[in-house]
Amino acid sequence: MQDKFEILRIFCRAAESQSFKQTAVSLGISPQVVTRAIKELESVKGEILFHRNTRQIQLTAFGELLHQQSKPLVQEMGELFLSKAKDASDELKGKVTIAAPLGFGRAIAAPVLVDILKVFPDINVDLRLSDKRADVVEERIDIGLRVGFVRDNRYIVKRLSPIKFYVVAAKALIDKVGIPKTPEDLANFPVSSVHDPGTGKEWPWYFKGSGELNYPQSRIIVDDAQAEFTAVKEGLVFAQAPSFLADPLLKTGEIVRVLEDYEPEPWVLYLYRPQRGPVPKRVRVMFDALAERIIDRLDIN
Repeated sequence: MQDKFEILRIFCRAAESQSFKQTAVSLGISPQVVTRAIKELESVKGEILFHRNTRQIQLTAFGELLHQQSKPLVQEMGELFLSKAKDASDELKGKVTIAAPLGFGRAIAAPVLVDILKVFPDINVDLRLSDKRADVVEERIDIGLRVGFVRDNRYIVKRLSPIKFYVVAAKALIDKVGIPKTPEDLANFPVSSVHDPGTGKEWPWYFKGSGELNYPQSRIIVDDAQAEFTAVKEGLVFAQAPSFLADPLLKTGEIVRVLEDYEPEPWVLYLYRPQRGPVPKRVRVMFDALAERIIDRLDIN
């Protein structure tokens, strides 16, 4: 009974939104769950319910008839379960806990969140900035940002943007020590390293063709990208930096990009949220707003 009601609820939402993706977002489930529910209902009925193409879905004639029959039943059943006072989860107020990497959080996520909170005055944000991978369950994270891989089917995951990595330095340092011709040359240049709190070691440098390299002669080791960039701008070291931090300074000429032919394949910035139970409206809205505004901000940079 419960499964059949859920299938009809998913079908009705898909019929109204004309988008499996939007149905998944609005119901707090994965797109795969939506697709399976529609296929199961089509199998039971022996009819195709939606015309599908790569851009949209549209109800078939049978689908329209079934929607007309199902919608009142779904509404009645929904009202039966929600006959108590309006659930606070349907309101745009309350706390949303967000985890983000330290450098990205300071440079991009925090300014974006400030803009979003101006639009939603009753939503509060608990922003956790750390380069250590967040324990989503223990820390009760509602939304997370990650550069790299998100391999967990318990999450709703949205790919936002590629993140490039450059080797950069101040022009004053280049005038003083010259330009490295290969990644291996950097062993003879002053460089910085970033401490990985997850492993306790220094992050390796990544290069096309050379793979991972470590430079034991690091003049400065930091656990914060802003501190590293202070050393770069002051002409102390070469650093390998993500594009979201380097691009603004490259545009102003404060730093210079080198070893461009050896730059690694871009990593990917992901936005994710746990797929656990009903998702409050404030979390769904914040998730969508973050996705849209972060992409816009990275495009501007």
